[in-house]
Amino acid sequence: MPSTRALSLPAKGAPFTPTTIERRSLRDNDVRIDIRFCGICHTDLHFGHDDWGGTFFPLVPGHEITGVVSEVGDAVTEFGVGDRVGVGCMVNSCGQCVPCASGEEQYCTEGFVKTYSSRDHDGTVTLGGYSQSIVVADRFVLRIPDDLELAGAAPLLCAGVTVYSPLRRWQAGPGTNVGVLGMGGLGHLGVKIAAAMGAEVTLLGRSPKKKDDALSFGAARFVDTRENAELTGLAGHFDLLINTVPAALDLDTHLGLLGLGGTLVNVGAPSDPVASYNVFSLLSARRGIAGSSIGGIRETQDTLDFCAKHHIASEVEVIPADRVPEAWENLSGVRYRYVIDVATLGTP
Repeated sequence: MPSTRALSLPAKGAPFTPTTIERRSLRDNDVRIDIRFCGICHTDLHFGHDDWGGTFFPLVPGHEITGVVSEVGDAVTEFGVGDRVGVGCMVNSCGQCVPCASGEEQYCTEGFVKTYSSRDHDGTVTLGGYSQSIVVADRFVLRIPDDLELAGAAPLLCAGVTVYSPLRRWQAGPGTNVGVLGMGGLGHLGVKIAAAMGAEVTLLGRSPKKKDDALSFGAARFVDTRENAELTGLAGHFDLLINTVPAALDLDTHLGLLGLGGTLVNVGAPSDPVASYNVFSLLSARRGIAGSSIGGIRETQDTLDFCAKHHIASEVEVIPADRVPEAWENLSGVRYRYVIDVATLGTP
């Protein structure tokens, strides 16, 4: 089996180690990709720290992958050598359940196979994009439009579709008021995409230093959530709140910002349980609390195409592989996503 250079966590609490891993030989429906860039997502840290339990070690993280096709299997017709492509959070699913049949593999009733730290259908454990190549079944490969740079496109494969999906489902657009809670890797793309959809966008955050960025990304206003008077002035204002904050909220306060029939959608994934709420915060205006995962393959492609059309890319800091440990310690301080230049991993 072909080998490739990678960054691995040998065990929980161990430092990153450059290593060589094996990728499977090409099957008829496989695509081999030479990885150029891989984003660093907070989910990588959760798996690396085993915050949610069940991490498979040794771990090679990374599910925001962009690169170039280097080889295709005999039955592959949609991709060819040299194509610019990406791989997001999934590399397999049952393909037969109702969610899979409707293009929402992220809700596969048998559980989708994650790009890393997941048991694939052949029994092997998946290894992710902190590596120089990957082999993926063609139906889980995305096409990167020519108008998107590969580095800025990488976070769209997770962070981008994670905010695009609820914005589409809850019909953000002209005449709607959308609030985005928090502006990190998810939130800054939420602001950009919601604004491009035509919604009036408000960033709700705790970092006034991000105000200028929020406005430049398309927000109509920045609201400091530590200022009660500012929040009170927005009571009943929003149709949709996208919560990207990976921590418990004062739910009653934030639900009060929603108008009749408004919805608070959680897309962040805190390690600790979320706060409770008073049911009258919902009953008083037919409000809802919802959650949204990533997106299916079709919706991820829609995200890429939409972002290309509207000239949207993630704000990234491209780093060499030897800075990955430093980046993991400083994810909250980056503007707004670290992306690994995979060429710096060296040769096997």
